[in-house]
Amino acid sequence: MITGPANETPEELDELASEYVLGTLSAQRRIEVQQRLESDTGLRSAVDTWERRLLGLTELAEAQTPSPHLWQRIERSVQGFNRAPTAATVASSSWWNLLPLWRGLAGAGLAATLLLGALMLTQTTVKPTYLVVLVAPQDKAPGWVIQASNRKEIQLIPLGAFEVPEDKALEFWTKGTDWQGPVSLGLVKPGQTLTVPLDKLPPLQADQLFELTLENPTGSPTGKPTGPIQAIGRAVKVI
Repeated sequence: MITGPANETPEELDELASEYVLGTLSAQRRIEVQQRLESDTGLRSAVDTWERRLLGLTELAEAQTPSPHLWQRIERSVQGFNRAPTAATVASSSWWNLLPLWRGLAGAGLAATLLLGALMLTQTTVKPTYLVVLVAPQDKAPGWVIQASNRKEIQLIPLGAFEVPEDKALEFWTKGTDWQGPVSLGLVKPGQTLTVPLDKLPPLQADQLFELTLENPTGSPTGKPTGPIQAIGRAVKVI
């Protein structure tokens, strides 16, 4: 029986569950988590929560036919997982390294859908009205998910760890297609889910822009984004 570290925090447990569901763990680490799931009810609950949370993202893009080259990659990856891992293979066998095509995906919605399409999501949940995948502008790596079950409140959900310099802070912004400029939704603590009321803003709309920028510790001095964009995405209407 494998158990988690005695000093594991709820945030660390939630991060581990998210990485397991998204398939970003190394082969060895994923095997350890699967063994731990057999007896760790807390981890099973966290994994179930992430699967329900991300189920709606599978509908953001149309089905794609894998190329013969991709199937060959998948076959090699599966064969590698069936072999006992070595120190060399463990270091290079995460899904991120085995499938570097994620780094070149042009669409955030497609990236999230392809990631989640590999999951065995068997549970049902109430679908959100809008979904946004915030990705890094450099490599299109998904970093946060925004979901809304109504047009007056959204949840900003981290998909993993994100380091912020000590003298900086992440600021959350949004802009509708007919707005004069972006509006701040407040500062964001990395690794924490944030619920943001939108009662003072126009209703949510499809294609609405959301982004996170790196600003001063107290936020932008001008009331507008001034720092580099860390993640960006647009709202997609689900139902």
